[in-house]
Order: sequence, then structure tokens, then C-alpha cells
Amino acid sequence: MWRKTVARSAVMAGKLRRFSICASSPSLIPGPCIVHKRGADILHDPWFNKDTGFPLTERDRLGLRGLLPPRVISFEQQYDRFMESYRSLEKNTAGQSDGVVSLAKWRILNRLHDRNETLYYRVLIDNIKDFAPIIYTPTVGLVCQNYSGLFRRPRGMYFSAKDKGEMMSMIYNWPAPEVDMVVLTDGSRILGLGDLGVQGIGIPIGKLDMYVAAAGINPQRVLPIMLDVGTNNEKLLEDHLGLRERRLEGEEYISVVDELMEALHARWPKAIVQFEDFQFKWAFETLQRYRTKYCMFNDDIQGTAGVALAGLLGTVRAQGLPLSDFVNQKIVVVGAGSAGLGVLNMAFQAVSRMTGKTANPQFFLIDKDGLITKERNGVDPSAAPFAKAIGEVQSLGLREGSDLLEVVRKVKPLVLLGLSGVGGIFNEQVLKAMRDSDSPKPAIFAMSNPTTNAECTAADAFKHAGEKIVFGSGSPFQHVDLGNGKVGHVNQANNMYLFPGIGLGGLLSGARIISDGMLQAAAECLASYMTEADIQKGILYPSLDSIRHITAEVGAAVLRAAVAEDLAEGRGEVGPKELGHMSKVRSNLESKAHFLSL
Repeated sequence: MWRKTVARSAVMAGKLRRFSICASSPSLIPGPCIVHKRGADILHDPWFNKDTGFPLTERDRLGLRGLLPPRVISFEQQYDRFMESYRSLEKNTAGQSDGVVSLAKWRILNRLHDRNETLYYRVLIDNIKDFAPIIYTPTVGLVCQNYSGLFRRPRGMYFSAKDKGEMMSMIYNWPAPEVDMVVLTDGSRILGLGDLGVQGIGIPIGKLDMYVAAAGINPQRVLPIMLDVGTNNEKLLEDHLGLRERRLEGEEYISVVDELMEALHARWPKAIVQFEDFQFKWAFETLQRYRTKYCMFNDDIQGTAGVALAGLLGTVRAQGLPLSDFVNQKIVVVGAGSAGLGVLNMAFQAVSRMTGKTANPQFFLIDKDGLITKERNGVDPSAAPFAKAIGEVQSLGLREGSDLLEVVRKVKPLVLLGLSGVGGIFNEQVLKAMRDSDSPKPAIFAMSNPTTNAECTAADAFKHAGEKIVFGSGSPFQHVDLGNGKVGHVNQANNMYLFPGIGLGGLLSGARIISDGMLQAAAECLASYMTEADIQKGILYPSLDSIRHITAEVGAAVLRAAVAEDLAEGRGEVGPKELGHMSKVRSNLESKAHFLSL
């Protein structure tokens, strides 16, 4: 159980004193925080503002007397009052549409974030299971769709195509002297919603909130970035906050991303950059372009792949088989975008480690034109390695372009995995065909976000595919009552189980790059996290209530992999020598993964 700490402060000689975790030291220590502000400027800064919590001594020394109501209300009392307001909101919006309720909840949390970050993150951490779906998936998709109307206060940085040649100077406009984590998007493929342009900034903001809540990253050392290179969304070209121009393409586009990455690295060479929601044609190209030059990863390709691989390995365990049997499993992947190909790449690497160079996994890839085989003309180079030989599919009674239903009926897969972004594509016929799987416990993963884009619902999966299935999804669904006391468990295969740990392990190790080995270690750690009893019930992923413990475990696994691959250069008080001592590393991870008492 993680120890919960409460922000405390005192003022000494005009300095606001807070408990914090220093960048160079993992221990919880009292230390002065120099405040170069006074009076109303402090109240308007969410990092320093404590609302009515400032005692009279601080009000005098910081020029606040008379700017606040006279009554001093403690941090704990403020916490209770906010939670009471939140619960009142839930009661007052009962019976309204899910979208209206979700946006109302997001607004009340966002207002708190704008006003008092200490209280915001304390509330978020204590109620992570309830609030993660509001500040992250699935509500964040709805927020991005409506962001122009919801915008009240800028957060993060915005770089546009118009800033070419100025990014190196612009990066110094960010007020924080140090940054550990950057989440960067160009808004071209927000979840399954497509091109939302500058409105996609909601995604980096939500992701970094999860870094703070799950990994304990200092919220003053995170930076959400929107790279606005235009939009091809006709509606947004008429009315939104970003450039009203068509998206840059080709070398013009790459040159802008190059300049931004160089600027980030020049100011914060140790920062980890997470690429998020880039459209397919740029997701793979930017990953290959930067992954050996900077410490970065693409969450849609590599994070999604890791969580999915953990689920696939868990499914093998659910059948009572050793993980080594993964090489024999037949898997149908629907969706040949960045997420689908990322899963296949990582799954192929896992099989290769088990079998060596002779690996020939039974993976079947389907896109909008059906089953991809080597007969297909113009196959994207990223998908080409997974195109099946025509002789192999003909032996199953299939052909180039066979549709999903035909493939499921003929292949009889262990796993049907959807990353298509097409809501309802796993229809009744497809789900019923999974009843004839060669496995006693077939798995159905409807991974696309948001909820409206899920390939099927949990209720439909258990209704049509049978009670013995293992079910996973990208968005949250309620568990399914199967009658007679039985429950159909829903596993939310969400990237939040991995990306905070990948970032935490990368930061603590001071890794030069994020390697495939580090990502594989993260996935395997998550796969082994659940007990055998839970796995047999069809539970593949832990409760979000334990997300901080999971993140520490994953972070330790990532760090060990970095050390083993000689990629770790150390960070702060943990140098290369100390990294070899796992007990010290473990202690450091656990203290670092506490809430930073601001």
C-alpha cells in the first residue's frame, strides 16, 4: 500500500517551504522552494496556489493578506469539500447522456487543475480508478473533439509550421528549467477519431497527468506539446484554434519535426519524448528516424504493442499452457495501422526469442481490403513482413483479400485482436464463429478507442462468442453478469499499464535510447504480474487501484533491461555503478513512485 503524503508548507524568510522529491535525490526531504512572486501572482499560479489554505504568517510574508477570505481552510478540508462537490455533480447529472456527464466531470477536474495543482494531483491519485476514465481514455477523446469550445487556460506548448526557424529560441519560453517527460502529438490521428488538428493537445495533457499520478513524475517537469502543421479536417479548417491550412507533407513536414526534436534535445538532453497519435505514414517513419538518436518511443506502436502482448501471453496462461506455447498460437489481427503493426512486431520478437531465426508465427493480418498476402500489390513496407504466403492461406481454404468472417471460420484462432478503429466490426456472425476456435478459451480483444470505435462490446462478446472467452478492450466496459453467480471479466488493455513505467525506468536509468529489449521487459513484467488464480478467472490485467505499484514493477524491469544492454548512464544520485545493485534501484523506484508532495 502506497504511503499517502499531504502537502505541507511554511514560509521562512520569504521562501515557500514544501516537502518535495528533488531531482538529484530520491528521498522525501523538506526543502525551500523559492517563490519569485508575490500577492495575486501567487494565487493565479496553480503550482503555488493553496487557495484558502495559506496560514496568516504566509499571507503576511507573501503579500496575500486581504486577498483571501479570512478563514484558513486546511488542505484536508479543501480535499473533502472538492470531493463533496464532485459527488453532488454526479447526483445532479444522473439520467443525462454519458457524454454530457463525462464532460461535466472533466470540467470540474479541469477547473481544479487550473487553480491548485497540489490538490488536483492528490485527488487524482486517491481516486485514480474513477478519475482516469475522465482525464484519460475514453473521455479525453470527447474533450479533444470539443476542445476549441472548452479552452479556457493554455497548458503546454504549441509549435506550428509558421514557427520554422524559431523553435530553438521558442523552447526557452517554457518557464521550467528542467523537463523529464515530453508527450508530443501532431493531432493527425487522435484515438480513433482521426485528424483533430490542434485540438489533439488534450491527449498529451491527459497522458502526462497519468505520468504524475502513476509514476510520481514531478508535474513541474512535464511538458505537453502540440505540433500544429495544419489539418485536413474540413470542419476544423473553418473553425478551430490552430492553423487553418492543409497539413504539411513530405520533406516540409519532416523538417519541422526535425527542428522541434533538435530544440528539445538541445535544452533538455535527458528528457524522454513520447510520440502520441501520429497518423500511420508518419508514426513509423518518425520512430525509425529518431529512436537511435534520441531517448523516445511511440506509445501507439510500442506501448499498445506491449499491453497487447501482455494480454496475449496471459491468454496462453489462461489455457493452462506454458508461455513457450505462444509460438503455436493462431492470432488474427484486424487493423494494419500503427497500433496493429506494432503489436505484430513485438509479438514476432517474442516468438523469435523462443524459437530463434526459424520463427514462423501463425499471424494473420486483415485490413480494409481483407486478408493480406504476398499476392497483394502495393503493400506498405511496414505490413509486408506479415503478408502470408499464398500457398499457406490456400491450404486453409483462404485467398488474398478473404474477409474477416471467412478468416475466423477457416483459421479458428486463439485470439481475435481488433485495432481497426471500426466500431462493431466484430459483429454477431464473427463472434459466433469464435465459438469454433481451436482453443478452449479463445480471446477477443476489442482494442480501438474511444468506446464508440470498439470492435464490439463486452456484452455482445460474451453473448455471442460464449462464456468461456477471455475479453479485453481499449476502453472501459462493465463486467458482464453471466447468471448463476458467474461473471464475464472485462480486461481494459490500456496503455496506462505500461507507458508510465517505461518513462520511469528510462528516467532512472538515464538510458540513451528506449530499446526493444526495454519494451519487451515491460510487456513481460505486466504479463507475469497477475496470479494464476486471477488468470484462470479470465483476469489478465490488474485493477487501476494498484497502478502505482504496477508502474514501479514495470519501471524496475525496464531499468534492469537498460543495465543489461549497457544503455544506462545513471541519473541524479544513481550512477552506473549503483544501477547494478537492484536493491538500491528498487528502493529508489519505490520512493520516486510516491506522490510528489508539492
